[in-house]
Amino acid sequence: MPETLSAKEQAELDRTLAEADARRGIANGVALAPPGRRAGRWSVLRRVSWLLILVLGVLTYLWVLHVMVDTRNINFFPSLLLIGAITVPLSVLAFAEGGGRRIAVAPWVLITTVVAGGIVGTVTAGVLEYDALTTLGFQSMIVVSLVEEAAKLLVPFGLYLVLRPTDPRGGVVVGIASGMGFATLETMGYGFQVLLAAGSIGAVDQTLLLRAPLSPASHITWTGLTAAALWRIRTAPRRGRAIGLFVLVYLVAVALHTTWDALSSVPGHVVIAAVSFTVLLILVHRAHRTGPGRSRIAEPAIEAAADE
Repeated sequence: MPETLSAKEQAELDRTLAEADARRGIANGVALAPPGRRAGRWSVLRRVSWLLILVLGVLTYLWVLHVMVDTRNINFFPSLLLIGAITVPLSVLAFAEGGGRRIAVAPWVLITTVVAGGIVGTVTAGVLEYDALTTLGFQSMIVVSLVEEAAKLLVPFGLYLVLRPTDPRGGVVVGIASGMGFATLETMGYGFQVLLAAGSIGAVDQTLLLRAPLSPASHITWTGLTAAALWRIRTAPRRGRAIGLFVLVYLVAVALHTTWDALSSVPGHVVIAAVSFTVLLILVHRAHRTGPGRSRIAEPAIEAAADE
């Protein structure tokens, strides 16, 4: 009769066999995909996440709109407003973060920037703009642009001082996150104003359809470009020139913002949007093509790998 193994010996044998199966890529008798293939699939999913967010957001918006109209239930309005305001900006953020090589910005940094950047930016801009709009004429447009572009940079600038990043690639993603939060809350505010003024869901729908696609080419783009210039200061060989470039980019953003507000024609807005968004795409593409650098806002695992 074959010798019976003790419980301890059987457990040791099972562990040895499991380790051997793992090395061969087998778990519970099922062949697993090689690690490289699994990593490749995750990379592909990460790169197309922006498209998934956009498609799911649009479908969800249409579904909520249909349900709200059919049921005549205004309780669905906050959901409709949030989905309509956040879908396109969130898609842009997902594209900037996952559209190529991984830019090492920790998720908590992005979440903090979106939430705090949106709240701090809109409240600060609203308070300062109120005095300008009530006391100035045409100059109020310039003041509004100066205030809003500075307000959107408050949270990124605070992160820059606290985290002291050494990877300049993260700046454009942080800037896009701050611009996303600001644009989302501002669009929701305009949508609520339209509902109060017109009392029509159709008017709100038109406002969301107009503002949501344009937000990536305005608030999100301008803050992304300015924050990217800010993030380059610490690692620039000539810090004075980098500071000058940051100021120049900020002033260009203010000029574009002022021109945007002054124009009433759709073709003019389209031209500004096309130029601004093209520059942002080029900057994001260059950030993904550049090799990873060490950053204090990197995830711990990435920092540890870089240190080794």
